[in-house]
Amino acid sequence: MSSSWYDVIDGTWPAARVMEHGVWTLREGEGGGSRVSAATLTGLDADFIQADLDDAQAAMRDMQQPVMFMIRQGETALDQSLAERGYVIKDPVTIYACPPAQLMDEPIPRVTVFSLWEPLAIMREIWAAGGIGPARLAIMERAAGPKTGFLGRHRDKPAGTAFAAMHDQVAMVHAVEVLPHQRRCGMARWMMRAAAFWAAGQDAHTLSVMCTVDNTAANALYTSLGMQPVGQYHYRHLPDGA
Repeated sequence: MSSSWYDVIDGTWPAARVMEHGVWTLREGEGGGSRVSAATLTGLDADFIQADLDDAQAAMRDMQQPVMFMIRQGETALDQSLAERGYVIKDPVTIYACPPAQLMDEPIPRVTVFSLWEPLAIMREIWAAGGIGPARLAIMERAAGPKTGFLGRHRDKPAGTAFAAMHDQVAMVHAVEVLPHQRRCGMARWMMRAAAFWAAGQDAHTLSVMCTVDNTAANALYTSLGMQPVGQYHYRHLPDGA
């Protein structure tokens, strides 16, 4: 793959605006959460100096955003410097991946998962129930490559929804939500299999998804599907009032 996993994240879940600022890449998220708002180091981990951190903090405050950095694999110097300044870890994430064909060995039962874009009203309602509101739906709209939504059904009722988009022949799944009363029925598993079929139709060589480390059920699902951990990151942010 010519892009890094972090390029795939940016390409399939894009910020409203991205700016180069000294040694940093700053993102304007418009309320869409950490992934589209956190600053990242543009250059090498060893290249920044403490004054650069002061500069990034000031720039994010000028943008009226939380002061937050994404720490990618290998960025140990940045991670240590932020820890020494009182930044705390938030949301360690594992990136999983597999070839689409790995999840295409079992046909999806009829009327179990539908692939469509634009999202239906019921998909928006399911996302909203899971805390994925208009700001995150705007992120999906901004994704420039091929993309789709998935509507899962169980016992003739809406059960779940998810979003997938393409970047550099990689399909990444985001915003997997299953209604509480429809959980433990295999819906997330069927939606991931549907994503694999869609990805293959887009000539993707890889299907990927991200999951916070503390989401035990989702990590177990992706592992049970045979998806392999291929990357990690976490955030560091200043506690409220700091």
